[in-house]
Amino acid sequence: MDRLSPLDAAFLEIEDEDPHASLAIASVAVVEGPAPTQEEFVAAVTGRLDAIPRYHQKIRTVPFDLGAPVWVDDPAFDPAAHFGRIALPPPHDEAALCDLVALLMGERLERDRPLWEFWVVEGLPDGRWAILSKVHHALADGLAATELQTILFGDLPAGPPAPFEEAVDPGAAKLLLGSVGTLLRTPWDQAGLLAKQLLHPNVLARRVSDAARGLAALTSALMPASSTPLTGPLGHDRRYSIASVALTDVKTSAVGFGVTVNDVLLAAITGGYRELLLHRGEVPAADSVRTLVPVSVRTGSTVDNEVSLLLPLLPVDVPDPVQRLVRVHERLVALKEGKEADAGALLTASAAHEPFAPIAWAIRAAAHLPQRNVVTVTTNVRGPSAPLSVLGREIVAMYPYVPIALRVRTGVAMLSYAGRLSFGITADADTVPETGFLAKAIEREVLTLRDAVK
Repeated sequence: MDRLSPLDAAFLEIEDEDPHASLAIASVAVVEGPAPTQEEFVAAVTGRLDAIPRYHQKIRTVPFDLGAPVWVDDPAFDPAAHFGRIALPPPHDEAALCDLVALLMGERLERDRPLWEFWVVEGLPDGRWAILSKVHHALADGLAATELQTILFGDLPAGPPAPFEEAVDPGAAKLLLGSVGTLLRTPWDQAGLLAKQLLHPNVLARRVSDAARGLAALTSALMPASSTPLTGPLGHDRRYSIASVALTDVKTSAVGFGVTVNDVLLAAITGGYRELLLHRGEVPAADSVRTLVPVSVRTGSTVDNEVSLLLPLLPVDVPDPVQRLVRVHERLVALKEGKEADAGALLTASAAHEPFAPIAWAIRAAAHLPQRNVVTVTTNVRGPSAPLSVLGREIVAMYPYVPIALRVRTGVAMLSYAGRLSFGITADADTVPETGFLAKAIEREVLTLRDAVK
């Protein structure tokens, strides 16, 4: 049986515990017109679904939390039921598109069928149209979702897709028996893993030392930060805004200052949050904004979530843009040298070898804790470098969407595509409605850093 990893299952548990959480990720592709008919679009996409087994499968939970949920084939799978079509309301501009995306993303995907949807949005300016590709975070992370986009809208490989193994629903009784068997094997599996590690004591000692350093850094990062209205309970409604810059502008700053592209992007986001705090009449303090940065640790071709995390404080208290960039670079280097990402990966990997029930209970309890340490989440995904197309129509722009939950009221997603770097800002509509302000501020920060290169 193909079980969800603890991280995949965590997204479902968090969503179950928070009535206002909808934990789907998405991309918004803007396409040259004219829009195809619904029948043409559905046929074009469904013709490629055989290459993605997960798009045929739904989630089956195990009674009494005796095991992690499993992926099973949906016997009633109807691809057409996963497609929607809607006209962009007046005034048919970028803001209207963002409002529509926020509305559609606020609705949860139904658990009794495969966890994805496509929406065709008609009526964009200049005769264009858009595709909202929506997939639950339990099915894929941002990197995998981008790879799925390439499969669906890129060039088809030669020959038919490889057949995938069927995953027939085993039924409640077999699920229970299989889960009980796994519980009984778990101690022996753990003993076997430890025995293998003991064969290489030097490697084991180094891993233990690195893990201890990383866990200490993670623990320190989760100490209470200063109170800010950017954290707190979430409502149902979301706000969403987008921004876009030339990827060459980001690379110019990275090369000019001897840092990474990620450093430049996080520095631009830092500057954006500094402006947002000042705009809201708040004093940007050294501990005002801590962000959760997912780090991909994927090594195979699976679409499942394989991530660790970093938890840097953003130096929003630093007024000078270049000094902010230097500070961001130094902090990310320190976190990586401190093995924080390795510790996060170790925690998620270790959870896969533990009984599922206590993990599920811990996640449910954590979902109700009044956390105020993490203020935002920032994700960066490398998208296709060459333009994709749909039915001969070029995708001219692509924007990401990241969900928010656990009292985190804002999130910033980044996606590179065909020479552009796009930002998608999500926020709780009731408490942080200024997503447009933040998007423009981040965009300005990228240009400011570019212009500061001597």
